[in-house]
Amino acid sequence: MRNLHKRVVPVAVALVALLVFSGVALAYWSAGGSGTGSAQAATGTTNLVVNQVTVLTAMYPGDTAQTISGNFNNPNAGSVYVTTVTASIASVTKAGNPVTGCDATDFTLSPTVATVNAEVASGNSQGAWSGPKIKFNDKGTNQDACKGVTVNLGYSIP
Repeated sequence: MRNLHKRVVPVAVALVALLVFSGVALAYWSAGGSGTGSAQAATGTTNLVVNQVTVLTAMYPGDTAQTISGNFNNPNAGSVYVTTVTASIASVTKAGNPVTGCDATDFTLSPTVATVNAEVASGNSQGAWSGPKIKFNDKGTNQDACKGVTVNLGYSIP
């Protein structure tokens, strides 16, 4: 009988220990709780820079329209969605100065909007746009005042 007691006690202790530890594990997995947290969206983005990559050939009255295209510099950490790029004639200058007798009406920029509808990745020379065309109008009069002028174009992302 003494031998049986030596065997039963350790088994009983092991069984009690197993039940105790099972109860602790059961309590751990059954625990409830609650909490709160938050996240904040960025406040905005830095404006992109619109680049013209097309090198246009010298224009003359009545020449063929030339298509303008370009890409973007995106200084933001992530992509930015661009819907359109709008082109405009900002000024007509000669040696950096305004010109008398030649202005934006001597040129046609059409269409003025390039459809992009794409995300522009972060970095320089990203994405692409194309579409606006520029030409030198033939007004049927002397247009010598336009010789050697620079047509300065402006681009915006509305």
